[in-house]
Amino acid sequence: MHRLTLALFAPVATLLSAQQPERATFVMLRGADTVVVERSTRTPTRLEGELLVPSSATKVAFGAALTPAGLMTSFQSSLSLGGATAPATTVTLSFQGDSVIANAAGQLLRIRAGAGALPYASPSLALLEQALIRAKAIGGPSATIPFFFLAGGATVPVTITWLGADSATLDMANVVMRLAVSPSGRLLGGAVPSQGARIVRGMPTGQLTVQRPDYTAPPGAPYTAQDVTIKTSQGLTLAGTLTIPKNARGRLPAVVTITGSGIQDRDEGIPTIGPYKPFQQLADTLSRRGIAVLRLDDRGIGGSDAGPPGATSADFAGDIRAGIAYLRRRSDIDPDRIALVGHSEGGLIAPMVAAADPRVRAIVVMAGPSQTGRQILEYQNRYSVDSMARMTGPKRDSLIASIPHALDSVSAANPWMRFFMEHDPLATARAVHTPVLILQGATDRQVSADQANVLAAAFRAGGNRDVTVRVFPETNHLFVADPSGNPTGYAALPSKQVRSEVLGAIADWLTAHF
Repeated sequence: MHRLTLALFAPVATLLSAQQPERATFVMLRGADTVVVERSTRTPTRLEGELLVPSSATKVAFGAALTPAGLMTSFQSSLSLGGATAPATTVTLSFQGDSVIANAAGQLLRIRAGAGALPYASPSLALLEQALIRAKAIGGPSATIPFFFLAGGATVPVTITWLGADSATLDMANVVMRLAVSPSGRLLGGAVPSQGARIVRGMPTGQLTVQRPDYTAPPGAPYTAQDVTIKTSQGLTLAGTLTIPKNARGRLPAVVTITGSGIQDRDEGIPTIGPYKPFQQLADTLSRRGIAVLRLDDRGIGGSDAGPPGATSADFAGDIRAGIAYLRRRSDIDPDRIALVGHSEGGLIAPMVAAADPRVRAIVVMAGPSQTGRQILEYQNRYSVDSMARMTGPKRDSLIASIPHALDSVSAANPWMRFFMEHDPLATARAVHTPVLILQGATDRQVSADQANVLAAAFRAGGNRDVTVRVFPETNHLFVADPSGNPTGYAALPSKQVRSEVLGAIADWLTAHF
């Protein structure tokens, strides 16, 4: 839910044309931190690129066939996460009329994107450059181009306004970039004032290398951090980190964390918004309070196997059960004092696990839904149209009316989406009798704050007498301080840290229930 993602990526295997290539390196910086490094090779008929997000060891490779008008007829890409050597997700896109035909893992999906749409893999700068080239081809003082986002499959109008012969603004969902542009539309540099970021173009040097994230305990921490691997009932290997308090007397209570939607590493980081690693913060907080914490890489990221395509939340619940089983076999963990902390989709999965395993001691649901996925996605899409795309009038009404059909199309071709759209969290909640703590941000624009009390009522309706709800003011879906909660503003927030009040509430409640 904080990163609802269609798996829209695929291997690049097309050779460059024989024409003389134009090579460039783009770097986006935020202060002294490198947000992204990207290498591109361009000819009149072909664009190849490779970008690296250092903070998460995320690498995207892509290739596209170009037209003289700056459009793309096809696009292929691969996504590798957390230092994994094999791609986690792959896709080939074909642009036909006003639609995009996506081929992901052999499944075909037709998505309406609008005529002249360009693909966008955030935070690619080479693909932003392609939009500038397209705007030059369209002509006029400004041009609006549909951007088809690979993460989520949504289409967002991007407006490029020329300020002179050598500069332009690019407005993407209310995020405005100021760009230096060559006469041929090449991106020379720029800035994203709202995010405190700047863009630099240079010549290629060296290789784009991926380094494994550091999951070790900080210096002087009163706990150790062990690399672990577990086997699931499906035979998959999952990699993770277990933090264990030092000098424990007796067997320890433990927590298993559960990430939100999309493929995420054990820290549940979102590299495009900055240093957001909520489960790293949580593990540090709880292990300083005497609680062991197991956090796992999702399937297909870091050291975890990708598994077969078509996995759903029910399959991911099985992965968490494997984590619980692993902890119960350890001599230093109390098998009857194991709790779950799930965020977003993880807040949907935690009750599924607890309903089937009454030995689970307690669960913490962070921004977990009370609604079906269909209701949530309809809400998110309406919010995007009204608050991010800023559409009004008949165009807005037409787009809103098209949402149900678009969701049906995605659901038909994507097993994860189909399960998410149909699953009823309230029915599951009524079957859970373990203690529950529900946490919600008041400015959450992805899982609306009103769902917390509805979910609590369902737990209580099933006879659960230990249900607590905490709603934190000016707190977004990520549990970061945010008076607006608009997802497009996440990267510009002054802090990317989970609020201390939230971490404290979890630690206090779990300590009492352990």
